[in-house]
Amino acid sequence: MDAVRTLSRRSRLGHRAWWVASAALLAIVVAGAFSTLPGLLTGPLHQEFGWSRGSIGLAASVNMVLYGLTAPFAAAFMDRFGIRRVVVVALLVIAAGAGLTTVMTTAWQFTLFWGLLVGLGTGSMSTAFGATVTQRWFVRRRGLVTGVLASGSVFGQMVFLPALSWTVGHHGWRPSLVTLVLAACATAPLMWLVLRDHPADIGREPYGAERHVPRPVPSEGAGRRAVAVLRDAVRTGPFRLLAGAFAVCGASTNGIMWTHFTPAAHDHGMPATTASSLLAAIGVFNVIGTVASGWATDRRDPRRLLAVFFALRGLLLMCLPLLMSATVQPSMLVFVVAFGLLDLATVPPVVALCREYYGDSGAVVFGWVGAAHQAGAAVAAYGGGAARDAIGSYGPVWVALGALCAGAALLSLLVRRDAPAGRPCLSAVDRL
Repeated sequence: MDAVRTLSRRSRLGHRAWWVASAALLAIVVAGAFSTLPGLLTGPLHQEFGWSRGSIGLAASVNMVLYGLTAPFAAAFMDRFGIRRVVVVALLVIAAGAGLTTVMTTAWQFTLFWGLLVGLGTGSMSTAFGATVTQRWFVRRRGLVTGVLASGSVFGQMVFLPALSWTVGHHGWRPSLVTLVLAACATAPLMWLVLRDHPADIGREPYGAERHVPRPVPSEGAGRRAVAVLRDAVRTGPFRLLAGAFAVCGASTNGIMWTHFTPAAHDHGMPATTASSLLAAIGVFNVIGTVASGWATDRRDPRRLLAVFFALRGLLLMCLPLLMSATVQPSMLVFVVAFGLLDLATVPPVVALCREYYGDSGAVVFGWVGAAHQAGAAVAAYGGGAARDAIGSYGPVWVALGALCAGAALLSLLVRRDAPAGRPCLSAVDRL
């Protein structure tokens, strides 16, 4: 009997789904590394070309917007043309954009190469990509796998940032770009060898499934389907509630923390290098928190988890003005650990709810919810700076965002659980 259990466990661990998930994680890690570069390039580009910081920032803004808008279309293209083709093309587009950036001579070329090409490529491998892989290849452990894949982008930043920073400082900005180009080019053929679009392609069932699951018929018109999904989803209560809550999520993380935490700490006399190190530490705990959230999502009501995460994040943000000082106090370290654990923890519950309400369209719906996240981040990034200029302090900004997080917690609880699990709510979309 023990031998049978051991064989069963080995069979589960050797399931092709884990290899596909591992390959997807590698692609997400490599794509995440590209998001670390804009901050490292601003100074060198300004010094070499004399470009204004605004023109350099325009490329980063275009990149961020396209990152959010590309995700739902990429998920639809994966349904139409397959995961493997879309990911390989995305990696090659990223490599092309970064490679062309090394020979640019004008600011508009930076916006074209980095903003457009790299933005399109990295957006194709955002959390919507992870949601698609999880939905197709896993029945059990979906929350855990979603958490691991969602943390991949941050992990990529952690892995590559120190090396890229050293390379820029010692050898210039072009070698750092070439390093990422080589990483993307080396990853592309590996994705072609390991990734598969659906378990049925190799005669297997999804991990945890008790029976064979046929491959869905590819829908015609991937772009049209992505728009149709948005059109139908926006008429439903769960989508509006989740999009609103996730817009607050983006505002209270990417929008404010990653843009304004360092200058806010500097206002209190803390050196910028110290504040940046605290942000890097938040990134470390991001990984732990996201994986733990995925594990919990497999076992608990995702609505309640989401509400708890938002409520705790709001409390932390409201306390932040009291914790700011010229030196790092123990209370600030507690904030860094707690905020890091909560930062990306919202992703697995939202993915699970999109899958629950919208079935096979769940990954595309999550892509649009992610676009709302990026929109919230953009508003907070601009509004936080404008408020600092007008008021002279970031204090009211932290409190206001904490209050918005409390509202997002309420929105999460208002999402009703009246749809059968895995059953699509978008009948019009399913007919496409």
